Amino acid sequence: MTTALKPRRSALYMPGSNARALEKAKTLDVDCLILDLEDAVAPDSKAMARQQIVDAVKGGGYGDREVVIRVNGLDTPWGDEDLKAAITAGPDAVLVPKVNGPEDLQRVAHRLAVGQAPASLKLWAMMETPLAMLNAADIGACGRDPEVRLSCFVMGTNDLAKETRAQLNPGRAVMMPWLMTCVAAARSGGIDILDGVYNAFNDMEGFSAECAQGAEMGMDGKTLIHPKQIEACHAAFSPSDEEIAWARKINDLFALPENADKGAIQVDGKMVERLHAEMGLRAIAIADAIAARSTS
Repeated sequence: MTTALKPRRSALYMPGSNARALEKAKTLDVDCLILDLEDAVAPDSKAMARQQIVDAVKGGGYGDREVVIRVNGLDTPWGDEDLKAAITAGPDAVLVPKVNGPEDLQRVAHRLAVGQAPASLKLWAMMETPLAMLNAADIGACGRDPEVRLSCFVMGTNDLAKETRAQLNPGRAVMMPWLMTCVAAARSGGIDILDGVYNAFNDMEGFSAECAQGAEMGMDGKTLIHPKQIEACHAAFSPSDEEIAWARKINDLFALPENADKGAIQVDGKMVERLHAEMGLRAIAIADAIAARSTS
């Protein structure tokens, strides 16, 4: 694969109003940090949290963790100032809440362009409303438009349950159609997708099961609400040694001169197509990126 992949196995929410948490985040073995100005911050603390996040991001020290600022929506009293602050701070991405359709992302992208934000500043989209589920394909298509900058979906399962009155029960059976719709929409737009949070952070068995479910669905990682969830999350969303060994084996076999013209070959009693080799290349690239991150 020619493009370097970033592991996004874990994305930990950190409230911008908690200066100690922003500092602690620099020591955590997490792939992404979502510094939050929205749900986790009370209205009378928004301005203070905004300044603390700007100071923290500009101050650096987060290493190769992907730093994302979740802003308030443009239809709130804080959205415009949040976006201006994000441009000043210079994170890796801005997470836009309550996206209902592509026009919501286009509005934010326009504000970033007017504010002369660098092209490296990407947009992430919270998928957490009924309209987002109905418009998922159109929202995902923004990933193909470089002017919109969209690079990741984040499932907001708590808000989605609230807005639809659906039950967020173990196994998430009623959520599955929406989750898989958003996976398909993300892939059609060429972007990543992160699963929603697991609220019972002391229930590690339930959390591990939901991580495994998300990985099985094709999610790239999961959003977290507590550092104790990081290890189990990484275990679920990292390619296993067996997967990597198999991927390397089939790619090595397809690279042999005698297999150059073959679309499928037999390996250990299984018929393997070139598409499996291509899938394996992504697993290898992710594993290499994880290894590089752990040694940096």
